[in-house]
Amino acid sequence: MADGTLVDSNVLLDIMTEDPVWENWSTNALASAAEAGPVYINPIVYSEVSIRFSTVEALDAALPPQDYRREAIPWPAAFLAGKVFLDYRRSGGTKVTTLPDFFIGAHAAIAGWDLLTRDVGRYRTYFPTVTLIAPDT
Repeated sequence: MADGTLVDSNVLLDIMTEDPVWENWSTNALASAAEAGPVYINPIVYSEVSIRFSTVEALDAALPPQDYRREAIPWPAAFLAGKVFLDYRRSGGTKVTTLPDFFIGAHAAIAGWDLLTRDVGRYRTYFPTVTLIAPDT
């Protein structure tokens, strides 16, 4: 059993934008994760979500630290992110996909957390030890 859940930015943005397809699923999945234990965000998730806000204060109000524990990305996770990104590129991965998803997956892997996301493809392939909470699970 994981000691918490790292929340991917796509789930938070579904809720914040009231996405007509994903808001319901994301809201329910986030509530379930929060009931099971602490939920975490990292600087990558914080940065990706920040595009919806004009001030850091507004973002902090939307992601209060008492609800979303903020954790820095550990050095071993940064190392793992680089290695799996290299594997991805060597296996034909496109330049369109950037490194942030690999930082998020590596952080969950190194911390031993579950990962709440809708974007499972690369996470399943490159982080097989991470338990994914996703629409198809």
